[in-house]
Amino acid sequence: MSSINTPASSVCQALLYPKSIALVGASDDVKKTGGRPLQFLRRSGFQGNIYPINPKRAEVQGEKAWPSLAALPEVPEHVFILSPTDTVVPAVQECADLGVKLVTILAAGFSESGPDGVEREAALREISQKSGLRILGPSSLGVVNPGNGLVLTANAAFAEPDVPRGNVFVASHSGSMIGALVSRGKARGVGFAGLVSVGSEVDLSVGEICMATLDDPAIQGYVLFLESLRHGHAIQAFTREAAKRGKPVVAYKLGRSSAAAEMAATHTGALAGEDDIADAFLKDLGVVRVEMLETLFEVFPLARKLPLVGKQAKRVGVVTTTGGGAAMVVDQLGVRNVIVEPASAATVAQLQAAGMPGSAGRVVDLTLAGTKYEVMKKALDIMLEAPEFDMVVAVVGSSARFQPDLAVKPIIDSADHEKPLLAMLVPDAPNALAQLTTARIPCFRSPEACADAIASVLARRSPGPFATVKLDHEQPASAISEADAYELLDKLNVPHAPAATYPLGNPPDRLPFDYPVVAKVCSAHIPHKTEVGGVVLGIKNAEELASAFATLQQNLREKAPGVDCRDVLVQPMRKGLTEVLVGYRVDVDAGPIIMLAAGGIWAEVMRDRSIRLAPVSVQTAKEMIEEVKMLKTVSGLRGKEKGDLDALAVAISNLSKLAVTPDLPVREAEVNPLMVMPEGKGVMAVDALIMRA
Repeated sequence: MSSINTPASSVCQALLYPKSIALVGASDDVKKTGGRPLQFLRRSGFQGNIYPINPKRAEVQGEKAWPSLAALPEVPEHVFILSPTDTVVPAVQECADLGVKLVTILAAGFSESGPDGVEREAALREISQKSGLRILGPSSLGVVNPGNGLVLTANAAFAEPDVPRGNVFVASHSGSMIGALVSRGKARGVGFAGLVSVGSEVDLSVGEICMATLDDPAIQGYVLFLESLRHGHAIQAFTREAAKRGKPVVAYKLGRSSAAAEMAATHTGALAGEDDIADAFLKDLGVVRVEMLETLFEVFPLARKLPLVGKQAKRVGVVTTTGGGAAMVVDQLGVRNVIVEPASAATVAQLQAAGMPGSAGRVVDLTLAGTKYEVMKKALDIMLEAPEFDMVVAVVGSSARFQPDLAVKPIIDSADHEKPLLAMLVPDAPNALAQLTTARIPCFRSPEACADAIASVLARRSPGPFATVKLDHEQPASAISEADAYELLDKLNVPHAPAATYPLGNPPDRLPFDYPVVAKVCSAHIPHKTEVGGVVLGIKNAEELASAFATLQQNLREKAPGVDCRDVLVQPMRKGLTEVLVGYRVDVDAGPIIMLAAGGIWAEVMRDRSIRLAPVSVQTAKEMIEEVKMLKTVSGLRGKEKGDLDALAVAISNLSKLAVTPDLPVREAEVNPLMVMPEGKGVMAVDALIMRA
């Protein structure tokens, strides 16, 4: 962002509360894209000045049309350019010359369309940077603020009148989605405080737009519809600030591409695909990332009820009038690793003493007898006070459709409890859903959406320290030798096996450590040694060591002719209880990440891994260890020998500190394998690959 660009408050003002708007290329035909904004603004009752610009007509839709922006009686705050692609750059330049604050561009045909489009986009960016003019788009369908009638959009979905008001702000890469969300929300009685089609982000990005609106009291939460993590630094700055202010952020992200993984230089890059990184990025910033579009409308009351403070509790209690409906919820929660907690003996005793019908196993099943107000209300009172539950889900059967006073009203009357209370209605019961929505109780039409909302809210994490390392990704990274990599690990206090280097043509007679040993070619120009036959294992004595040196020379001549390699690194053979991979990487969008995965030959086969934004604390590293299934084999399970998982957590945390060590500009750093030794004996790196920026 240019230092001369307008401040955040001005962006919010021009975006959501403009006093004057110009429509460049406004059409007289309301059926055309260029005719919609004027029609929508007039019908919605927008009170600001609206100036249709059309040099070919004296009137547009019965109103005076102006020949140009320069002919207007005032400089409009916000200009929506509806004209074709080839007119956009001159129109934007005119806006900059006049002192317009914000321009929205509808047209496509920029960087996505080839060299000419790239040139047009560069021109837009230059105009913005030089003048301070802010640009929304290109490919933006506009912006909507139901609170003041600002329906400044070409999205045909807004032909439907009466956009519902609410307190959630939507920023979407997809322009069509703002209309889809409004229509779906209207059907659920859910409104919005504002919706913005962000488009190609030539200037204003999702994160910057949302940051600019954080002080708006009308906005209490955010929905992000993301196609990528472009401008991830701005998303990160916004979500961290939103978390501080207690304003929940919910994201629905498209794109599970493996292209970035295929181009990676390390196993870490191959394992940490684009969507894996996006998932860790969002959750580590306290964002509720949902899997289902429907969940967007249902998750906010739960996100508000469960404030983001440290690690979320995950004990869910279920009470039901229908065993089958409850079983569906339990199954869907189990798929998402959320366990339904059975009622304790003390809670069961309370339920029995109150004369509750049915049974209490994994769920409290009241049976059809629970379709009485007093029965459901008493059961909810007991369960909401029970210490074994962090939240309670009430699953209601067929009575919810025609007799909501029986089992739905007691849920509404229990809404004020400090613990979250959710409702899942088995039948199609729009009236009951509307009542629950009005009472701000999270309510669901399907077990999948119910489980998605719970799992997504519980998966978010409190934001950790902000990384300070920033790299120029336009510049290529280069590997350093394994010997130099160990020197860097020493600075980070990451333990590694002893190592000594010798000239390739001069094997030593004696070593500073015992046999057996391994010999490896040692060159910054050979990051992947096994691909050139650059590793010899199990060397038992000096004669075998000399033979290994000769083998390495021969392999280099055959498989890496002309590659500069002058040294051999020798290490004692080591064996731990298990092997892991610990990798660090600075992602172009998400920034620094740290990954723990099953190591050795299983790294890319099992894809058993955990990812976080770097740096991480030792406690967070322990949470990562819990997420890697393979490490349960060295956790002391069933009497098996326990590995030194505490030392592993420290090593993970130490390597992640590259993210806050600006004097060590590393693009990627990978220890594979890192040997996990028996408890009390630490961990040991026996190979390392580091790519310097």
